[in-house]
Amino acid sequence: MEVPKDQISTLLDQGLYSSAQMLGCFLVSSPAANAESTPHLKSESLVLLGDALFREREYRRAIHTYKQALQYYKIIPKQNSTTTRSSLQSNRSSSPNSFNVSAINENEVKFKIASCYCALSDNRAALVEMEGIPSKARNLQMNLLLGKLYRYARHNRAAIAYYKECLRLVSENIWAELGTTAKDIISLFPQTANRSGKTPFDHFDSNRWLPRYVEAQCCIASNDYKGGLELFLDLLQRFPNNIHLLLEVAKVEAIIGKKDEAIMNFEKARSIDPFIVTYMDEYAMLLKIKSDYSMLNKLVHDLLNIDPTRPEVFVALSVLWETKDERGALAYAEKSIRIDERHITGFIMKGNLLLAMKQPDAAVSAFRNAQELRPDIRSYQGLVHSYLALSKMKEALYAAREAMKAMPHSAKALKLVGDVHASNSGGREKAKKFYESALRLEPGYLGAALALAELHVIEGRNGDAVSLLERYLKDWADDSLHVKLAQVFAATNMLQEALSHYQAALRMNPQNEAAKKGLERLEKQMKGVDPDAPEDDEDNEVDDADGDQEEAELL
Repeated sequence: MEVPKDQISTLLDQGLYSSAQMLGCFLVSSPAANAESTPHLKSESLVLLGDALFREREYRRAIHTYKQALQYYKIIPKQNSTTTRSSLQSNRSSSPNSFNVSAINENEVKFKIASCYCALSDNRAALVEMEGIPSKARNLQMNLLLGKLYRYARHNRAAIAYYKECLRLVSENIWAELGTTAKDIISLFPQTANRSGKTPFDHFDSNRWLPRYVEAQCCIASNDYKGGLELFLDLLQRFPNNIHLLLEVAKVEAIIGKKDEAIMNFEKARSIDPFIVTYMDEYAMLLKIKSDYSMLNKLVHDLLNIDPTRPEVFVALSVLWETKDERGALAYAEKSIRIDERHITGFIMKGNLLLAMKQPDAAVSAFRNAQELRPDIRSYQGLVHSYLALSKMKEALYAAREAMKAMPHSAKALKLVGDVHASNSGGREKAKKFYESALRLEPGYLGAALALAELHVIEGRNGDAVSLLERYLKDWADDSLHVKLAQVFAATNMLQEALSHYQAALRMNPQNEAAKKGLERLEKQMKGVDPDAPEDDEDNEVDDADGDQEEAELL
């Protein structure tokens, strides 16, 4: 009794993969699919079984089955294989998700084998399979997978070449993760002038949004966050409530330090689609910075209910656990990397935790991994601070200058060079110039203002520090500003003013640890107690006396 192939195809199309697998076993072993008399039927049957195994995530079994199919395919007479190939070119999709098949195509089966290897994270084996497909036989999906595999292997030029080929095959965007220039990517799109005679980039045409989007991604890839953000915001005006754009905007705002705007956009995206997981680890980091632990708790709870297998969920868990248990937080960050070894936020979180745990050597490795995937200001900051913790001044300065070259218009990169010079008493004058340059470039950059104020205090210019911070306080309501002012006032014995600013900081952020510790120290000063003196503990004295008596008895 024969087993109809159409029935298996129907089961696969309907998502009944287990049933398709069972039926496939019967088909492969049926007398009709005899290897000697009908090798073409045998190979077709094996491919169908392999497809069912692929969808059941039994990838190693699928690979074995697909390879068997190729072995039988090789013994098919040449005239049959020629007919088979010609008939398939019009009927067949190369995706492992497409199963309506009348015969096999060797190149498509190789693609399916490579897809299985990718699912097993064996990218090297996948690349070997893909390289065995002739270039002329590769379709869009094949070129896209090759680009991805070469990118994973850090062969960026080859990856870019395949991504460009994808863009030539269809006018769809493969965004520039590898830092190719906007011109290189945009040149692949047909540039037709509009009625005014201007190119689409001079005057936005609603039908030409895709090149605009590509240009924005190119800006981000080349660390031009300001340019990329402007383009994304422009697109968002034309596509309001676009979840993808909201998330891209929020992520860039988080990286460049626009915390309030980023939180607002993440919240807006979640209000439109409460089941989003993408970039939610970035949102978790912002909530931690803002000490909004109730929202952070809720976010992590929601993410665990949505999909507990995503790397973003484990980074969010790491953020939540950071204040409770640093080792537990580190374990969550490492698990996010095990799930996806290219998850940049996982490496950045791991690096920050290792730095906080006074393991700067290991932190350097984590930040380097993040940088190799895609350098951004946070990986540079982590590297510089790790090298400073190791007293490796040359390496720190090199990393900071590297950041400045990569981001010549970034105030954060300038501030980073200033931080390295400030760590050395002989470099404070240089540090001052870099901080001032950063503030000229971005007047609202609080990080540079706080660093410059700290430099004023170190060099005894407390009045300059106060005037600088008070100038910022007029426009920026930020708890860190109040804490820094309180510290300067406390150092100059202006205790009442210091008290006022510590209280203001805690009103804004009740979880601000620096404000809590500073206030505790200040209260001792106001009582005339030396805050650095060890505390007397009467209970301990009694315990010591008991211990002395006990020792005497033992002697």
